Amino acid sequence: MVITEHNVADQIRARNEKAIAFLIETYGGLLSAIIRRHVPDDEREVEECLDDVLLAVWQHIDEFDGSRTSLKQWMAAIAKYRAIDYRRRIIKNRQRFVRADITDELYGKPPPASSERDLEEVLAHLSPEERSLFEKYYLEGVPSREMAERMNVKESWIHNKLSRGRKKLRKMFIPENEV
Repeated sequence: MVITEHNVADQIRARNEKAIAFLIETYGGLLSAIIRRHVPDDEREVEECLDDVLLAVWQHIDEFDGSRTSLKQWMAAIAKYRAIDYRRRIIKNRQRFVRADITDELYGKPPPASSERDLEEVLAHLSPEERSLFEKYYLEGVPSREMAERMNVKESWIHNKLSRGRKKLRKMFIPENEV
């Protein structure tokens, strides 16, 4: 049977694999363009997302209602929302590796030798006071209570300064559109 735009949905329902080839040939460019709009810089991710869209069309063709919308529009919507999901996943993964997020997990642990230079570059963005607090708390392991006593300030002030410093570093190293 010849596959056309009018019977392609029925062919997919009948599990005719040639219908997927028809979709790629007919709508592949449109779907790729939609995906690239949301996942611009990674061709591998674009291809993976396109595969995911085609799989979703194959698996969920029974949810398609030709009286409400065209197959083209339905697939375009799937492509758009899958691409947005891929973009979110890419951003999340990038944050995991790029983030210069200093947390309490680092408390009292010396940095690995390979990251000392990176650490110096990050800490250079802090004021001398903030840098001193970060070094004492995170690198030397000085408890916040002891730091507060030495500086004759409240412990909450120490935690507040550390929190603001972390926020400042996050803002500098993680673009707002990725948060």
